[in-house]
Amino acid sequence: MIVSKPAFRTLLFPPLLLAASCSTPAPTGSGAEAENTSADPFNIEEMASLDEGWGLAFEPGTGNLFVTEKAGTMKFYQPANGRLGTVSEGLPEVSYGGQGGFGDIAFAPDYAESKRIYLSWVEAGEGETRGAVLGRGTLICEEHDSCKVEGLEVIWRQTPKVEGGAHFSHRIAFSPDGQYMYVSSGERAKGDPAQDLSNNLGTILRLLPDGTPAPGNPFEDRGGVSAQIWSYGHRNVLGLDFDEEGRLWDVEHGPRGGDELNLVKPGQNYGWPLVSGGVHYNGDPIPDNSTRPDLTGPVVNWTPVIAPGDFLFYEGSLFSGWKGDALITGLGPQLIVRVEMDGENAQEVARYEFDSRIRDIAEDSDGALWIVTDGPDSTLLKLTPKS
Repeated sequence: MIVSKPAFRTLLFPPLLLAASCSTPAPTGSGAEAENTSADPFNIEEMASLDEGWGLAFEPGTGNLFVTEKAGTMKFYQPANGRLGTVSEGLPEVSYGGQGGFGDIAFAPDYAESKRIYLSWVEAGEGETRGAVLGRGTLICEEHDSCKVEGLEVIWRQTPKVEGGAHFSHRIAFSPDGQYMYVSSGERAKGDPAQDLSNNLGTILRLLPDGTPAPGNPFEDRGGVSAQIWSYGHRNVLGLDFDEEGRLWDVEHGPRGGDELNLVKPGQNYGWPLVSGGVHYNGDPIPDNSTRPDLTGPVVNWTPVIAPGDFLFYEGSLFSGWKGDALITGLGPQLIVRVEMDGENAQEVARYEFDSRIRDIAEDSDGALWIVTDGPDSTLLKLTPKS
Protein backbone atom coordinates (compact mmCIF):
# COMPACT_ATOMS: atom_id res chain seq x y z
CA MET A 1 0.00 0.00 0.00
CA ILE A 2 1.04 3.59 -0.45
CA VAL A 3 1.83 5.28 2.86
CA SER A 4 -0.27 8.44 2.89
CA LYS A 5 0.97 10.04 6.09
CA PRO A 6 4.10 12.24 5.91
CA ALA A 7 6.92 9.74 6.52
CA PHE A 8 9.84 12.15 6.48
CA ARG A 9 10.97 15.67 5.96
CA THR A 10 13.95 16.87 3.99
CA LEU A 11 16.73 18.91 5.58
CA LEU A 12 19.50 20.64 3.65
CA PHE A 13 22.81 21.10 5.43
CA PRO A 14 25.68 23.49 4.75
CA PRO A 15 28.50 21.96 2.71
CA LEU A 16 30.95 19.77 4.59
CA LEU A 17 33.61 19.24 1.93
CA LEU A 18 36.28 17.23 3.65
CA ALA A 19 39.43 15.55 2.31
CA ALA A 20 40.79 12.19 3.49
CA SER A 21 44.52 12.27 4.12
CA CYS A 22 47.02 10.75 6.50
CA SER A 23 48.67 14.14 6.84
CA THR A 24 45.54 16.29 6.90
CA PRO A 25 42.81 14.83 9.16
CA ALA A 26 39.27 15.90 8.37
CA PRO A 27 37.62 18.63 10.42
CA THR A 28 34.38 17.95 12.27
CA GLY A 29 31.09 18.81 10.59
CA SER A 30 28.75 21.10 12.48
CA GLY A 31 25.57 19.02 12.14
CA ALA A 32 23.54 22.21 12.71
CA GLU A 33 19.85 22.18 11.84
CA ALA A 34 18.79 23.96 8.64
CA GLU A 35 15.42 24.97 7.34
CA ASN A 36 13.32 22.61 5.26
CA THR A 37 13.82 23.94 1.74
CA SER A 38 13.53 20.89 -0.51
CA ALA A 39 10.53 18.94 -1.81
CA ASP A 40 9.99 15.41 -0.55
CA PRO A 41 11.55 13.08 -3.15
CA PHE A 42 9.95 9.73 -2.26
CA ASN A 43 6.83 7.72 -2.87
CA ILE A 44 6.86 5.23 0.01
CA GLU A 45 5.23 1.81 -0.24
CA GLU A 46 4.91 -0.54 2.72
CA MET A 47 5.71 -4.02 1.39
CA ALA A 48 6.03 -6.35 4.42
CA SER A 49 6.13 -6.49 8.21
CA LEU A 50 9.19 -8.04 9.85
CA ASP A 51 10.65 -8.69 13.28
CA GLU A 52 13.92 -6.79 13.78
CA GLY A 53 15.05 -6.81 10.18
CA TRP A 54 18.83 -6.34 9.92
CA GLY A 55 20.45 -7.22 6.57
CA LEU A 56 19.11 -6.87 3.02
CA ALA A 57 20.31 -8.38 -0.26
CA PHE A 58 18.68 -9.01 -3.65
CA GLU A 59 19.06 -12.54 -5.00
CA PRO A 60 20.70 -12.41 -8.45
CA GLY A 61 18.43 -13.67 -11.20
CA THR A 62 15.13 -13.78 -9.31
CA GLY A 63 15.06 -10.25 -7.88
CA ASN A 64 13.79 -11.65 -4.57
CA LEU A 65 14.87 -9.56 -1.58
CA PHE A 66 16.26 -11.57 1.34
CA VAL A 67 16.12 -10.13 4.87
CA THR A 68 17.80 -11.40 8.01
CA GLU A 69 15.93 -10.90 11.29
CA LYS A 70 18.09 -10.28 14.32
CA ALA A 71 16.71 -13.04 16.55
CA GLY A 72 17.78 -15.71 14.03
CA THR A 73 15.20 -15.99 11.25
CA MET A 74 15.33 -15.03 7.58
CA LYS A 75 12.60 -14.14 5.09
CA PHE A 76 12.41 -13.12 1.46
CA TYR A 77 10.05 -10.75 -0.31
CA GLN A 78 9.01 -11.60 -3.86
CA PRO A 79 8.33 -8.40 -5.85
CA ALA A 80 6.80 -10.39 -8.70
CA ASN A 81 3.82 -11.51 -6.59
CA GLY A 82 4.04 -9.49 -3.37
CA ARG A 83 4.44 -12.58 -1.19
CA LEU A 84 6.73 -13.11 1.79
CA GLY A 85 8.60 -16.39 1.97
CA THR A 86 10.64 -18.00 4.73
CA VAL A 87 14.06 -19.64 4.87
CA SER A 88 12.88 -22.53 6.98
CA GLU A 89 15.92 -24.83 7.27
CA GLY A 90 19.68 -24.67 7.65
CA LEU A 91 20.06 -21.38 9.49
CA PRO A 92 22.64 -21.04 12.26
CA GLU A 93 22.10 -21.00 15.98
CA VAL A 94 22.34 -17.32 16.89
CA SER A 95 23.39 -15.72 20.18
CA TYR A 96 20.76 -13.02 20.41
CA GLY A 97 20.86 -10.02 22.72
CA GLY A 98 22.18 -6.49 22.94
CA GLN A 99 23.51 -5.56 19.52
CA GLY A 100 24.14 -9.21 18.71
CA GLY A 101 22.16 -11.66 16.63
CA PHE A 102 21.69 -12.54 12.98
CA GLY A 103 23.60 -10.07 10.83
CA ASP A 104 24.45 -9.53 7.19
CA ILE A 105 23.72 -11.46 4.02
CA ALA A 106 25.58 -11.51 0.70
CA PHE A 107 25.32 -13.57 -2.46
CA ALA A 108 28.52 -14.95 -4.01
CA PRO A 109 29.78 -13.17 -7.12
CA ASP A 110 29.35 -16.48 -8.98
CA TYR A 111 25.93 -17.13 -7.44
CA ALA A 112 24.32 -18.02 -10.79
CA GLU A 113 26.49 -21.14 -10.90
CA SER A 114 27.41 -21.83 -7.26
CA LYS A 115 24.20 -20.78 -5.42
CA ARG A 116 26.47 -19.86 -2.50
CA ILE A 117 25.22 -17.49 0.15
CA TYR A 118 27.20 -15.77 2.91
CA LEU A 119 25.72 -15.01 6.31
CA SER A 120 27.10 -13.35 9.43
CA TRP A 121 25.84 -13.81 12.98
CA VAL A 122 26.91 -13.79 16.62
CA GLU A 123 27.75 -17.06 18.35
CA ALA A 124 28.25 -17.83 22.02
CA GLY A 125 31.66 -18.79 23.40
CA GLU A 126 32.86 -20.06 26.74
CA GLY A 127 31.32 -18.49 29.82
CA GLU A 128 29.71 -15.17 28.94
CA THR A 129 31.83 -14.53 25.84
CA ARG A 130 30.46 -13.96 22.33
CA GLY A 131 31.79 -13.14 18.90
CA ALA A 132 30.77 -12.58 15.31
CA VAL A 133 31.23 -15.28 12.71
CA LEU A 134 30.84 -15.59 8.95
CA GLY A 135 29.39 -18.68 7.32
CA ARG A 136 28.95 -19.96 3.75
CA GLY A 137 26.34 -22.37 2.45
CA THR A 138 24.17 -23.17 -0.56
CA LEU A 139 20.72 -21.63 -0.96
CA ILE A 140 18.06 -24.03 -2.24
CA CYS A 141 14.62 -22.68 -3.18
CA GLU A 142 12.47 -25.54 -4.45
CA GLU A 143 9.14 -24.05 -3.36
CA HIS A 144 7.70 -20.61 -4.08
CA ASP A 145 7.42 -19.56 -0.44
CA SER A 146 10.17 -21.60 1.21
CA CYS A 147 13.95 -21.90 0.91
CA LYS A 148 16.68 -23.64 2.88
CA VAL A 149 20.42 -23.31 3.36
CA GLU A 150 22.44 -26.48 2.91
CA GLY A 151 25.94 -27.15 4.16
CA LEU A 152 26.34 -23.92 6.13
CA GLU A 153 29.85 -23.83 7.62
CA VAL A 154 31.72 -21.16 9.55
CA ILE A 155 34.64 -19.81 7.52
CA TRP A 156 35.72 -16.86 9.73
CA ARG A 157 35.52 -15.93 13.41
CA GLN A 158 36.04 -12.76 15.41
CA THR A 159 39.10 -13.43 17.57
CA PRO A 160 39.10 -13.41 20.53
CA LYS A 161 35.58 -13.82 21.84
CA VAL A 162 34.97 -11.39 24.70
CA GLU A 163 32.18 -10.52 27.11
CA GLY A 164 29.61 -7.85 26.26
CA GLY A 165 26.85 -7.24 23.76
CA ALA A 166 28.08 -4.36 21.57
CA HIS A 167 30.01 -3.54 18.40
CA PHE A 168 30.02 -6.78 16.45
CA SER A 169 29.85 -4.97 13.05
CA HIS A 170 30.01 -8.10 10.75
CA ARG A 171 29.12 -6.38 7.45
CA ILE A 172 30.14 -8.12 4.19
CA ALA A 173 31.21 -6.64 0.83
CA PHE A 174 32.70 -8.32 -2.23
CA SER A 175 35.22 -6.47 -4.38
CA PRO A 176 33.93 -5.40 -7.83
CA ASP A 177 36.00 -8.13 -9.51
CA GLY A 178 34.55 -10.75 -7.16
CA GLN A 179 37.99 -11.96 -6.09
CA TYR A 180 37.96 -10.73 -2.50
CA MET A 181 35.56 -10.51 0.40
CA TYR A 182 35.77 -7.70 2.93
CA VAL A 183 34.34 -8.13 6.43
CA SER A 184 34.05 -5.54 9.21
CA SER A 185 34.93 -6.65 12.72
CA GLY A 186 33.93 -4.30 15.55
CA GLU A 187 36.17 -3.70 18.56
CA ARG A 188 33.40 -5.03 20.83
CA ALA A 189 33.26 -1.78 22.81
CA LYS A 190 36.68 -2.61 24.31
CA GLY A 191 38.65 0.18 22.62
CA ASP A 192 42.28 -0.89 22.92
CA PRO A 193 42.04 -4.11 20.83
CA ALA A 194 41.52 -1.90 17.76
CA GLN A 195 45.22 -0.94 18.04
CA ASP A 196 46.46 -4.50 18.59
CA LEU A 197 47.29 -6.40 15.42
CA SER A 198 47.47 -9.73 17.26
CA ASN A 199 43.64 -9.90 17.21
CA ASN A 200 41.08 -9.03 14.53
CA LEU A 201 38.82 -6.77 16.63
CA GLY A 202 38.38 -3.21 15.37
CA THR A 203 39.47 -4.09 11.85
CA ILE A 204 38.37 -4.49 8.26
CA LEU A 205 39.48 -7.81 6.81
CA ARG A 206 40.27 -8.88 3.25
CA LEU A 207 39.60 -12.57 2.70
CA LEU A 208 39.29 -14.99 -0.17
CA PRO A 209 35.76 -16.30 -0.79
CA ASP A 210 36.59 -19.40 1.26
CA GLY A 211 37.37 -17.25 4.31
CA THR A 212 41.16 -17.60 4.26
CA PRO A 213 43.40 -14.50 4.30
CA ALA A 214 43.86 -12.91 0.89
CA PRO A 215 47.42 -12.92 -0.47
CA GLY A 216 49.15 -9.57 -0.31
CA ASN A 217 47.40 -8.29 2.81
CA PRO A 218 49.54 -5.68 4.58
CA PHE A 219 50.30 -7.76 7.69
CA GLU A 220 50.49 -11.24 6.19
CA ASP A 221 54.10 -11.66 7.31
CA ARG A 222 52.88 -11.72 10.93
CA GLY A 223 50.75 -14.79 10.28
CA GLY A 224 47.70 -15.85 12.31
CA VAL A 225 44.71 -13.52 12.38
CA SER A 226 47.01 -10.58 11.54
CA ALA A 227 47.21 -11.93 7.99
CA GLN A 228 43.47 -11.24 7.59
CA ILE A 229 43.71 -7.52 8.38
CA TRP A 230 43.32 -4.87 5.68
CA SER A 231 42.96 -1.82 7.98
CA TYR A 232 42.63 -1.25 11.73
CA GLY A 233 41.82 1.34 14.37
CA HIS A 234 38.07 1.06 13.65
CA ARG A 235 35.28 1.22 16.22
CA ASN A 236 31.96 -0.18 14.95
CA VAL A 237 31.78 -0.39 11.16
CA LEU A 238 28.18 -0.95 10.04
CA GLY A 239 28.55 -0.19 6.35
CA LEU A 240 30.98 -1.30 3.62
CA ASP A 241 30.67 -0.52 -0.09
CA PHE A 242 32.71 0.19 -3.21
CA ASP A 243 32.29 3.40 -5.20
CA GLU A 244 32.09 3.49 -9.00
CA GLU A 245 35.90 3.76 -9.23
CA GLY A 246 36.39 0.62 -7.13
CA ARG A 247 37.43 2.37 -3.91
CA LEU A 248 36.32 0.81 -0.61
CA TRP A 249 34.53 3.04 1.92
CA ASP A 250 33.02 2.46 5.35
CA VAL A 251 30.62 4.17 7.73
CA GLU A 252 31.18 3.68 11.43
CA HIS A 253 29.90 4.80 14.79
CA GLY A 254 31.82 7.19 16.98
CA PRO A 255 31.13 7.54 20.71
CA ARG A 256 29.29 10.77 21.68
CA GLY A 257 29.97 12.44 18.35
CA GLY A 258 32.45 11.50 15.68
CA ASP A 259 30.50 9.18 13.35
CA GLU A 260 32.66 8.68 10.26
CA LEU A 261 32.72 8.10 6.53
CA ASN A 262 36.14 6.63 5.75
CA LEU A 263 38.05 5.82 2.59
CA VAL A 264 39.55 2.44 3.48
CA LYS A 265 43.13 1.86 2.38
CA PRO A 266 45.43 -1.10 3.10
CA GLY A 267 47.52 -0.99 6.24
CA GLN A 268 46.08 2.29 7.47
CA ASN A 269 45.33 3.00 11.15
CA TYR A 270 42.03 4.92 11.55
CA GLY A 271 42.79 6.00 15.06
CA TRP A 272 40.26 4.52 17.47
CA PRO A 273 40.50 4.79 20.48
CA LEU A 274 43.50 7.14 20.32
CA VAL A 275 41.57 9.92 18.56
CA SER A 276 37.97 10.72 17.67
CA GLY A 277 35.67 13.51 16.59
CA GLY A 278 33.59 12.80 19.70
CA VAL A 279 33.97 12.32 23.44
CA HIS A 280 33.41 9.37 25.75
CA TYR A 281 29.86 8.66 26.89
CA ASN A 282 30.67 10.00 30.36
CA GLY A 283 31.88 13.26 28.83
CA ASP A 284 35.60 12.60 29.19
CA PRO A 285 37.51 14.13 26.27
CA ILE A 286 39.24 12.18 23.50
CA PRO A 287 42.08 13.80 21.51
CA ASP A 288 40.83 15.17 18.19
CA ASN A 289 41.86 13.60 14.89
CA SER A 290 43.95 16.70 14.12
CA THR A 291 46.28 15.91 17.04
CA ARG A 292 47.59 12.77 15.30
CA PRO A 293 48.50 13.53 11.68
CA ASP A 294 50.21 10.12 11.52
CA LEU A 295 46.79 8.44 11.70
CA THR A 296 44.23 8.37 8.90
CA GLY A 297 41.40 10.83 9.45
CA PRO A 298 37.80 10.45 8.26
CA VAL A 299 36.51 11.99 5.05
CA VAL A 300 33.37 13.16 6.85
CA ASN A 301 33.01 13.31 10.63
CA TRP A 302 29.52 13.89 12.10
CA THR A 303 28.90 15.62 15.43
CA PRO A 304 26.07 15.31 16.47
CA VAL A 305 25.97 11.72 15.29
CA ILE A 306 23.84 10.21 12.53
CA ALA A 307 24.22 6.67 14.02
CA PRO A 308 24.67 4.90 10.66
CA GLY A 309 22.97 1.56 10.08
CA ASP A 310 24.44 0.87 6.62
CA PHE A 311 24.99 2.64 3.31
CA LEU A 312 25.35 2.17 -0.42
CA PHE A 313 26.59 4.03 -3.46
CA TYR A 314 23.63 4.66 -5.73
CA GLU A 315 24.19 3.17 -9.19
CA GLY A 316 20.88 3.82 -10.95
CA SER A 317 19.20 6.65 -12.81
CA LEU A 318 15.67 6.46 -11.33
CA PHE A 319 16.57 9.20 -8.84
CA SER A 320 17.86 11.87 -11.18
CA GLY A 321 21.25 13.29 -10.29
CA TRP A 322 21.97 10.80 -7.52
CA LYS A 323 24.23 8.40 -9.43
CA GLY A 324 27.44 7.84 -7.46
CA ASP A 325 26.08 9.45 -4.29
CA ALA A 326 26.39 7.69 -0.92
CA LEU A 327 23.04 7.05 0.80
CA ILE A 328 23.54 6.42 4.53
CA THR A 329 20.77 5.16 6.80
CA GLY A 330 20.41 6.61 10.30
CA LEU A 331 19.46 4.81 13.50
CA GLY A 332 19.53 7.80 15.82
CA PRO A 333 18.06 10.78 13.94
CA GLN A 334 15.95 8.32 11.83
CA LEU A 335 17.00 9.45 8.38
CA ILE A 336 18.77 8.88 5.11
CA VAL A 337 21.78 11.12 4.56
CA ARG A 338 22.79 11.81 0.94
CA VAL A 339 26.46 12.54 0.36
CA GLU A 340 27.89 13.70 -2.96
CA MET A 341 31.21 12.08 -3.84
CA ASP A 342 34.03 13.78 -5.75
CA GLY A 343 36.90 11.36 -6.05
CA GLU A 344 38.30 11.00 -2.53
CA ASN A 345 36.31 14.00 -1.25
CA ALA A 346 32.71 14.03 -0.03
CA GLN A 347 30.03 16.57 0.80
CA GLU A 348 26.73 16.01 2.60
CA VAL A 349 23.95 17.57 0.54
CA ALA A 350 20.62 16.46 2.07
CA ARG A 351 18.86 14.58 4.85
CA TYR A 352 15.54 12.80 4.47
CA GLU A 353 13.92 12.23 7.86
CA PHE A 354 11.63 9.24 8.59
CA ASP A 355 9.37 8.19 11.44
CA SER A 356 11.51 5.15 12.35
CA ARG A 357 15.14 4.13 12.73
CA ILE A 358 16.48 2.78 9.42
CA ARG A 359 18.65 -0.30 9.68
CA ASP A 360 19.57 -1.18 6.09
CA ILE A 361 19.18 -0.09 2.46
CA ALA A 362 19.36 -1.91 -0.88
CA GLU A 363 19.03 -0.87 -4.53
CA ASP A 364 16.84 -2.79 -6.97
CA SER A 365 17.85 -3.43 -10.58
CA ASP A 366 15.52 -0.65 -11.73
CA GLY A 367 17.05 1.91 -9.35
CA ALA A 368 14.29 1.78 -6.72
CA LEU A 369 15.46 1.86 -3.11
CA TRP A 370 14.36 -0.60 -0.43
CA ILE A 371 14.87 0.03 3.27
CA VAL A 372 14.10 -1.91 6.43
CA THR A 373 13.26 -0.08 9.62
CA ASP A 374 14.75 -1.19 12.92
CA GLY A 375 13.18 -2.90 15.90
CA PRO A 376 10.53 -5.53 16.69
CA ASP A 377 7.92 -3.87 14.46
CA SER A 378 10.25 -3.27 11.54
CA THR A 379 8.84 -2.69 8.08
CA LEU A 380 10.14 -3.28 4.58
CA LEU A 381 9.59 -0.12 2.52
CA LYS A 382 10.06 0.59 -1.18
CA LEU A 383 11.11 4.11 -2.20
CA THR A 384 10.57 5.53 -5.69
CA PRO A 385 10.65 9.13 -6.93
CA LYS A 386 7.56 11.28 -6.75
CA SER A 387 6.30 12.02 -10.25
